Amino acid sequence: MANKASYAPRNFAGLAAWLETPLVQRTLIVLILVNAVILGLETSPSLMADWGPWLVAADRAILAVFVVEIALRLIAHRFNYFRDPWNVFDFTVVAIALIPASGPLAVLRALRVLRVLRLITMVPSMKRVVGGLLSALPGLGSVSAIIGIIFYVSAVIATKLFAGQFPELFGDLGRTAFTLFQVMTLEGWAMEVVRPVMAVYPLAWIFFLLFILASTFTLLNLFIAVIVNAIQQEHGDEAKPVAESEMAALRREIAALRKQLQTIRPQASAARNKR
Repeated sequence: MANKASYAPRNFAGLAAWLETPLVQRTLIVLILVNAVILGLETSPSLMADWGPWLVAADRAILAVFVVEIALRLIAHRFNYFRDPWNVFDFTVVAIALIPASGPLAVLRALRVLRVLRLITMVPSMKRVVGGLLSALPGLGSVSAIIGIIFYVSAVIATKLFAGQFPELFGDLGRTAFTLFQVMTLEGWAMEVVRPVMAVYPLAWIFFLLFILASTFTLLNLFIAVIVNAIQQEHGDEAKPVAESEMAALRREIAALRKQLQTIRPQASAARNKR
């Protein structure tokens, strides 16, 4: 939170600090949650028939608060506001709600629910998790590439082996890939896919067993490992500045103690000489 206030010009440092106070932050979190409930209630035709004008008015009032908040942040931080990607995200989801949702832009009415995602930017623990997920993308890309290779090779083999007897499951590469995806998720894989195939090809279990071991139990666990490692690294990166500041303060205290000792030693030796 302090880093956001540091972006502000000196003239508006007080305003920036006020926007980061716990009272303001908690108020915004409550408004985001209330707005989420309102957007959910608006999906009910019966509730809209009875309370529609009130719900719409409450939604617009909360949107007005968000607009004022964003405007105050722009005043406090000027163009430095956009240095933080999370601020850009907040600005975008609020700006979408201001676009008239009529005609070809009617789809934007459904995107109003994106305002609920602002809760991520307001809660530090959520922000750390999302930051960890984003930092894990390069590693996830490598794992995804390996899964894609295994899927392609397995789909070609399964199409060659089982397309003749099971064209609805393995008739072409696309159908086979979708069937193997069902097998990988372990959703109805035994009764709907494997057992019918084994009734015609008794040794088909070898192929499916190897595929499940390679895709489900190995590579998907790699996904989890990469994400967990990225989140842990994100926590470590955030804790590092705190540890460095504590070490710097400890060094300053040690240096001050050394100076005191240097002034005490001559006085002690002079006292001994007098005796």
